[in-house]
Amino acid sequence: MRAGIDVVALGGNAIIPSGGVGTIEEQRTLTAASMRQVADLIASGRRVLLTHGNGPIVGNIMERNEAVKDRIPPMPLDVCGADSQGGIGYMIQQSLKNELGARGLERQVVSIVSQIIVSADDDAFQRPTKPIGPFYTETEAGRLEREKGWRMENDADRGFRRVVPSPTPREIVEADIIAKLIDMGVIVIAGGGGGIPVVRRGNRLAGVEAVVDKDRAASVLALNVGAERLIILTNVEEVYVNFGKDDQKPLRRVSLSEMTALYKAYEFPAGSMGPKVRAAIDFLEGGGREVIISNAVRLLDACEGKTGTHILPD
Repeated sequence: MRAGIDVVALGGNAIIPSGGVGTIEEQRTLTAASMRQVADLIASGRRVLLTHGNGPIVGNIMERNEAVKDRIPPMPLDVCGADSQGGIGYMIQQSLKNELGARGLERQVVSIVSQIIVSADDDAFQRPTKPIGPFYTETEAGRLEREKGWRMENDADRGFRRVVPSPTPREIVEADIIAKLIDMGVIVIAGGGGGIPVVRRGNRLAGVEAVVDKDRAASVLALNVGAERLIILTNVEEVYVNFGKDDQKPLRRVSLSEMTALYKAYEFPAGSMGPKVRAAIDFLEGGGREVIISNAVRLLDACEGKTGTHILPD
């Protein structure tokens, strides 16, 4: 384990605001605000490895694919994921470099286009569940199923969307070089959007049409580089039991065994907090020392124990 390393996992709300339209001005403003928090954490003496979601942005890339498909050949999902890693990584590294410079800290910040190994035999490939991209009418969905072989499903009566597999992440291909860069004092952005899912075919790697959950990928990334702490940033300050009910209760400090019991009791929905809690369990069972789940705008407060849910080994 490398002392003093935090893996900070930024949710999509740290890049595109809820209710926003996703203009580049919005994205840059929100990214800069998020990076002020990260710069404060680095200034406190911690070594930071950043990862991020890409949901809204990779969806936009895929929609552009469809809009100009008659003039420009569409790219597969793994290439779209790589495109989103590059674009988001660029915004994050530039914003963070500027924020560190404003504090008189001259540090190198780099983005790594990252691949993540999944198993070709993963059951997820037989049961696609992850909705991606734009909404379509039932007629359009039927045409796409026939022409492209996509699996299309009705998404909460809002329209039809493509669904793809979400296999379990195994390891980050570039983990060794990421760890070496951290040891050199470089701040690295890696594993964006859950990483680009790839399978091993003999001694070769091949991209697959799938999406890896970004929080579970962050846990794998943190374990692969020997991080002490995994910090998952979202749009709430703490994890709650009975969330949204009159008797909801925030979890402040909780043990791994307590959190595991709540997870197995289906306390955390699969579409929201469930993957974050699963990622926390995986990280601590793999030897991590602490997981913090909190709001992106309270990063430093959460790290100082003033807010957030803190999950600790037994």
